[in-house]
Amino acid sequence: MTEHSTPPRYGFLIDVSYCIDCRTCMVACSVENNVSMESTRIWIKETGVTGTFPDLKRFTAPYHCMHCKDPSCVSACTVSALTRNEEGIVVYDSEICIGCRYCMYACPFDVPNYEWDQQLPLVVKCDMCFARLNEGQQPACAATCPTGAIKFGKYEDMLAEAHQRINEQPDKYVQHVYGEEENGGTATLYISPVPFEELGFPIAGTTSPAFSNRLVTEGTPMVAGMMLVGLSGAYLTIKHLKEEAAKERLEAEKEKAIQPVAEEK
Repeated sequence: MTEHSTPPRYGFLIDVSYCIDCRTCMVACSVENNVSMESTRIWIKETGVTGTFPDLKRFTAPYHCMHCKDPSCVSACTVSALTRNEEGIVVYDSEICIGCRYCMYACPFDVPNYEWDQQLPLVVKCDMCFARLNEGQQPACAATCPTGAIKFGKYEDMLAEAHQRINEQPDKYVQHVYGEEENGGTATLYISPVPFEELGFPIAGTTSPAFSNRLVTEGTPMVAGMMLVGLSGAYLTIKHLKEEAAKERLEAEKEKAIQPVAEEK
């Protein structure tokens, strides 16, 4: 049973306290992927306005694929349209996708979206701008964020900085790095001055259901093969019985045809 639990090479560190909801990241993502703003790979999570006037606050955070260490979406995909590459990036191949949407049901972060309004709909998700990474550039969202709310680099560095910021300002941040443990660990990490539930972040467990998913998806070919063998056996048996019945019927008809001739003699 294949496992995908190796640490990612790259990672995002998203600091909610720096986000000003300018949505520059969404525009950059739209331009990079040549899609409309409605199909951007980034969404905005927010608390809404909280507090009592005049002490009002509102927090927002860009939200995209978490790039899990052991992705539930990858384990649920029966045709390998979703894969996790050697650098820990979860990528999507639209040429292979059959539109089953199992990935949407499997993801605990509600990340994969579907182009319901398109004639030939595809899954929509962040691929960490891996084409830009191959050219030595940062993902479009991180490269254009004006406040530094989205930071990108080596995974170990992003995780270390997340803990450093929390330790240096414990009164500012929730004492938790979202993504460090969720779903077995992810390459996208968040720190926040407000509880993540208030931002609308899903409450994911600390273990990935990917293993149990693989029992089904990777076992499917075996099950299908066993079913094929069983059906083939049944078909051959039925065919043999039909042939035997036809043979017996033919012999009975021959005996009937011979019997009157014998009686005349």
